[in-house]
Amino acid sequence: MTTDARTTQDAPTVSYPQQEALTRRFRLGQPRGFTIAPDGSRIAFIRSAGGRDPRGSLWVAEPDGNGGLTERCVVDALHVGDGDAELPPEERARRERMRETTTGITAFSTDSAVSRATFSFDGALMVVDLTDPSAVASALPAPGGVIDPRMSPDGESIAFVSSRSVYVIASDGSGPAACLVEPTTKTQAWGLADFVAAEELDRSRGLWWFADSSALLAECYDESGVDVHWIADPAQPENEPVPHRYPRAGTANPVVSLHVLTEGAPPAPVPWDDTTYPYLATVLPDPSGDGAVISVLSRDQSRQVILAVASDGSSTIIRERTTKPWITLQSGVPRRDRSGRLLEIVADLSSDTFRLARDDEWLTPPGLQVTAVVADTGDGVVITAQSTPFDQDVLLVSDADVSAAWTTAPGIHSAVAGHGGRIIASTSPDQPGSTVQAVLGNARGSIGSRAEVPVVHPAPRWLRVTGRELACAVLLPTGHVPGSRSLPVVMAPYGGPHHSRVVHAAGAFASDQWLADQGFAVVVVDGAGTPGRGPAFEFEVSEDLATRVLQDQVDALQALGAIDGDLDLTRVGITGWSFGGYLAALAVMDRPDVFHAAVAGAPVTDWRLYDTAYTERYLGLPQDNAAAYELTSLLRRAPQLERPLLIIHGLADDNVLAAHTLQLSSALLAAGRPHSVLPLSGVTHMTPQEVVAENLLRLEVDFLRTHLGA
Repeated sequence: MTTDARTTQDAPTVSYPQQEALTRRFRLGQPRGFTIAPDGSRIAFIRSAGGRDPRGSLWVAEPDGNGGLTERCVVDALHVGDGDAELPPEERARRERMRETTTGITAFSTDSAVSRATFSFDGALMVVDLTDPSAVASALPAPGGVIDPRMSPDGESIAFVSSRSVYVIASDGSGPAACLVEPTTKTQAWGLADFVAAEELDRSRGLWWFADSSALLAECYDESGVDVHWIADPAQPENEPVPHRYPRAGTANPVVSLHVLTEGAPPAPVPWDDTTYPYLATVLPDPSGDGAVISVLSRDQSRQVILAVASDGSSTIIRERTTKPWITLQSGVPRRDRSGRLLEIVADLSSDTFRLARDDEWLTPPGLQVTAVVADTGDGVVITAQSTPFDQDVLLVSDADVSAAWTTAPGIHSAVAGHGGRIIASTSPDQPGSTVQAVLGNARGSIGSRAEVPVVHPAPRWLRVTGRELACAVLLPTGHVPGSRSLPVVMAPYGGPHHSRVVHAAGAFASDQWLADQGFAVVVVDGAGTPGRGPAFEFEVSEDLATRVLQDQVDALQALGAIDGDLDLTRVGITGWSFGGYLAALAVMDRPDVFHAAVAGAPVTDWRLYDTAYTERYLGLPQDNAAAYELTSLLRRAPQLERPLLIIHGLADDNVLAAHTLQLSSALLAAGRPHSVLPLSGVTHMTPQEVVAENLLRLEVDFLRTHLGA
């Protein structure tokens, strides 16, 4: 592995809370963002110099001529700039939606040969040759801060967004940037993903090249009808509040359209019934030619239309789907394979399985929950799938059969694949961190990680409990001797849709192990609505995000207490963030007989205040289903609180607005219910600030110790 004098593997040992904060939860130093050359000549990727360095640099891995791989730094972020320049507000918002906490090079784009790359650094447009070891990144002229530059597949041009306009420039810098389209109002934007798509539909891009480089597809959104919310920093009263157009449940969404952009021609709109189908969910250019496949969703997300888009902007409906109560979007689909056939991941309700289909023919068996389509390599379709809630494997599917399992060991495995090779990133149930194995033709090797290893060693015990076979992880203090003492319990769930916590990735439990080492038994449970169990399990939260979700936590806790007598169920706390924060507050309000204290971080307290796409997917429109919103609201439960509750919220949070916590606190005060609120000035839904992140862990522990007696 290539070494670097700036690596922080040998950095001074610190406490776990400090280490977690300094390493951004151990993400720094991990290789990521892999792109494989189709001829197997190289892999391009991003990695920072060490586990405490947030500045991403651009690297390549290449065959070394002896059957292995060698790594080369193409662009060292330290030599380009400090990575801390003031970014365009649209770029800051994009990173917030992506939960991006790093600086320097955070993303890049290449031509189809992976011979050249483009990226934005401190808002500057950069380009570099990946094939020449002596090449130096050069800056290209741009009219302002550059967002999400995309290189054309033929490598001749770069498209980018600046000031909400789309530009294109020759990649060799031979001419100025040409503006293809610009907004006509202050509420319009081109080439960017709208808030709903980026936050709730997992689509962070708004600009795509056709595979033949003939034209671009660009999203346009207009937020003029979206309500304005003002985000202020009370700690800096001299600063003006920032307007934030936020689509709350039941209110207007951005108006979204898609257009074909060609230099010298007006935008050609892609037609579909955007009144019935307002959400532009996915856009995937065909692997060859000048077409693309897009999908759009109805507002309740139970109906999907899949369209083929041509380079002139015309569209043809190729599939319509209806799934009640909603269609679950999966990564990498719908798309065409290399022969032009349509690939989808469809909820097969008869077998309770998310299955891969090609032109409506099942390619995967019942019981194997397909989570993503990675690539069509020509030899078959590469997918990721779960046969248990704990594990995800990488599989090759061909001729209506799973022909090869690329991974078999327990863990969460993901992949990047193509004609030139493949990359497998894997976690383990026993060791923190992840490994990355690469194959380029006949060359094989690992891509080195410079991430730090936690100073604690997570040792979760994995169980399935109750008749519902709920997935659980239990962590006890390091060195705990069974029967030696009774342990207060802290439940630490996320517990909501689209995210599983109980997976074979030991590193994901580092903070839980540290908490356990403070004298607690920590319990993590994935209940109703969490993925990996099939459609029926996910759909159980339809019209009710509270009852079944909380009951699963209670049932699992009681089952675990019956198994392990060291768990003291007379002293139970619960902590969580975001949906987990909602669940924590819900727990002490609805079940004070079970839960004795709670820490709720950035909780949703009334679903009427949360965004359209997420909330309405599960609860419907508040105008049509007021009962569901009343059932799930924490505000109406305020008089029920009789246990200690600490609420933590970043005042700059533009996802779960601080109004959630402030309204709940007001309701609790009105009901005469004591509680604690910790406001975090300048903090968003993430907490990347080192001092804040470090001390939050300590404050949570102090609160739980005080009220549970650890």
